Amino acid sequence: MAVSIEDVEILKLKTDKREYRRIVLKNSLQCAASMNVGVGSFCDPVGLEGLAHFLEHMLFYASEKYPSEDSYLKYITEHGGSTNAFTASEMTNYFFDVNTDCFEEALDRFAQFFIKPLMSADATMREIKAVDSENKMYLLSDERRMSQLQKHLSLESHPYHQFGGGNCDTLDVRPKAKGVDTRQELLKFYEDKYSANLMHLVVYSKESLDKIQSLVEDKFQEIRNSDRSRFQFLSQPCTSEHLQILVRAVPIKQGHKLRIVWPITPSILHYKEEPCRYLDHLINHEGEGSLSYVLKKLGWATELYAGEDDSASDFSFFYVVIDLTDAGQDHMQEIIGLLFKYIELLQQSGVCKWIFDELSAICETGFHYEDKISPVDYVVRISSNMQIYPPKDWLVGSSLPLDFNPDTIQKILNELSPESVRIFWESNQFEGLTDKVEPWYGTAYSVEKVSPSRIQAWMSSAPNENLHLPVPNVFIPTDLSIKNPQEKIKLPVLLRKSCYSKLWYKPDTVFSTPKAYVKIDFDCPYVSNSPETEVLANLFATLLMDDLNEYAYYAQVAGLHYDISHTGSGFQVTLVGYNHKLRILLETIVNKIAKFEVKPDRFSVIKEMAIKAYQNFKFQQPYEQANDYYSLIIEDQTWPWMEQLEVLHCLNEEDLAKFAPIMLSRAFLQCYIAGNIEHEESVSLIQHIEDVFFKGSNPICQPLFPSQILRNRVVKLGRGMNYCYSKEGLNPSDENSALIHYIQVHRDDFILNVKLQLVALIGEQAAFHQLRSVEQLGYITYLGQRNDFGIHGLLFIIQSTVKDPGHIDSRVEAFLRMVEGKLSEMKNDDFKVRWRVLLLEVISFPFILFVFYGLYF
Repeated sequence: MAVSIEDVEILKLKTDKREYRRIVLKNSLQCAASMNVGVGSFCDPVGLEGLAHFLEHMLFYASEKYPSEDSYLKYITEHGGSTNAFTASEMTNYFFDVNTDCFEEALDRFAQFFIKPLMSADATMREIKAVDSENKMYLLSDERRMSQLQKHLSLESHPYHQFGGGNCDTLDVRPKAKGVDTRQELLKFYEDKYSANLMHLVVYSKESLDKIQSLVEDKFQEIRNSDRSRFQFLSQPCTSEHLQILVRAVPIKQGHKLRIVWPITPSILHYKEEPCRYLDHLINHEGEGSLSYVLKKLGWATELYAGEDDSASDFSFFYVVIDLTDAGQDHMQEIIGLLFKYIELLQQSGVCKWIFDELSAICETGFHYEDKISPVDYVVRISSNMQIYPPKDWLVGSSLPLDFNPDTIQKILNELSPESVRIFWESNQFEGLTDKVEPWYGTAYSVEKVSPSRIQAWMSSAPNENLHLPVPNVFIPTDLSIKNPQEKIKLPVLLRKSCYSKLWYKPDTVFSTPKAYVKIDFDCPYVSNSPETEVLANLFATLLMDDLNEYAYYAQVAGLHYDISHTGSGFQVTLVGYNHKLRILLETIVNKIAKFEVKPDRFSVIKEMAIKAYQNFKFQQPYEQANDYYSLIIEDQTWPWMEQLEVLHCLNEEDLAKFAPIMLSRAFLQCYIAGNIEHEESVSLIQHIEDVFFKGSNPICQPLFPSQILRNRVVKLGRGMNYCYSKEGLNPSDENSALIHYIQVHRDDFILNVKLQLVALIGEQAAFHQLRSVEQLGYITYLGQRNDFGIHGLLFIIQSTVKDPGHIDSRVEAFLRMVEGKLSEMKNDDFKVRWRVLLLEVISFPFILFVFYGLYF
């Protein structure tokens, strides 16, 4: 059975009560359900780009043991589960979750992916269309386009250069022209590449480790072991030809962006030292004196991100991505100069042990008190780690930089040099000024060389700002003790109520982590009066976040996160993280709200960001736009984005300065506090907030009048009526169209909610199989529930490049009739009758709304 191996102690969280065991089957499949296969898009044969991704799709169809098409997906969804997969450069990961009592059979069906899958000729052609549809969905994604452009500008013989997603051209048209049978190549690829010794399986179950081991040995021992070596790509993707370049590219969306990229030594080779974590901590920093702080103060940038990306076993890249303002677009050279000046500062300062120790402490606390994630996400993470790390570090991965090695950090820092830089500069201003086109996504671009001496000149011309390292972080928690609630409260309780606020409270009685959660909804009736007030409330929340950032960024780094966001009825303040210093941050936020002031320079930047966000609405996925139109039709007090954009152009800082006190003049606070926090402290927090806003000789807020208590409402669709709203697509370059087919069912009711949930569960897989797999209407095919402020319904979402929304809607109606017919044919045993009654109860509801969005009707 299992091969005898040396016992390995797997490092785990202090709070983790789960048990782990590593076994290796006699076929060399390692188990610690997610299956990670050490074969990714880098293994695609030349001329069959996307084959690894296509194989990922095909394994879901059928197997010799379970030959019915889509029977695996049907079994998973009908037993309360979900399943998916993804293809990366060096791995493909398959995963599922399911109800506990169905786990054994689900695992058996899953195992057949890797034992004897069926890949029929008919399914092959249909799934090529699905891959093509998926590719078309991303053709207008700037992130995808720029990523592929970076790959395009690399060594043509290196797998990094390839197009890994695949489409109809690479998987059908071109192979046919060369006399290549894609299905035969697919089978050959599977036989040649998929070997048990390259697979890592994680099984998560409530059963004992002995039972799980027995189950795995029984289900997976038949996977063929070809004893394949790990696929390696030792050469570097970039030669001197691809370095010291400045690339101007034309994006789809409005805006400007700089991506500064260096090839570096992969930090996975030094995962205990984690040199890139140290560097991205400093380059990413947003506190006073940081690069981000200086660029924002100059009005040149709105966001900065730094870190390792596009990493593989044998090569990697370090990125600095900067979102530019219109003013920043005119100062690209100075911005690049400031970046290199900051890198020079880091080099001259040397590697600081106190910074590494601080970061290490934050990471260690974060690891041991990590919030539990869903089982399916957990097994995916571990199975991916199993390909990369030794067994003792499968759980921790690279999240604990414990070994201080300044030489390793300095080595990576020295690689961020002008000699090896690749600068990608994106802006719509370059339209018509480029001379090249990337072949897969059609991105227009041009390339020029940029010498180190030129970058040195940019450094010299950059403004003399006071760039410096961050100061010690005062928000790092030192008290991680666990409170002992006096009562074991299972559900939130209404702890306090006044004319100003309600406080709901739930102490942690389950997880025993030193964390708390605070959410405060400011219900302000003046917010939803008009498009103007909607936009002003959004600007208010964004400016507050902007103003707090210099101070509160340290809290974020230390694991205490916050957010201030506009809601339909006002705005919301949320804090989540370590409770030790939560009150300090909350009181700071409250004081900022109470003393809100508009800084003209920051207002102009935030307004520019908001205008671009509205203008880029038309570049969203069509189904997302259709969903927005649905909300406009069905929900009360919502405003079209075109109207909001129109008023935004006319607003200035004085308008916001006048609006803020009016918005706050009448308010009610809905508060929820949970976690490692005692009820006395919770009451004290809310009392303090009430004192700030509602007390004193000239209070900021007054309580709401009874008539101002907000009630969210939706339109009731008339019985026996069908409503159809058609909207032509705003982006003529987007081939996709979309349908939303909504059936309004009932008001909030516990029993009816459960019935509707069961209906959605039953219909989800059937809709996916019929409308996507069989009829090939579109890659995005969804059937699920919709809850609009307590009004529940059933929702179909389908996005397509092959059929118009009217045709798709006729197929949805045909699908519903087919389901009704199948229900009528069911045998009248008690269980099936129950399902039949539920389904008929829902699909017979005549409250239907259609939203058609696309290029043709």
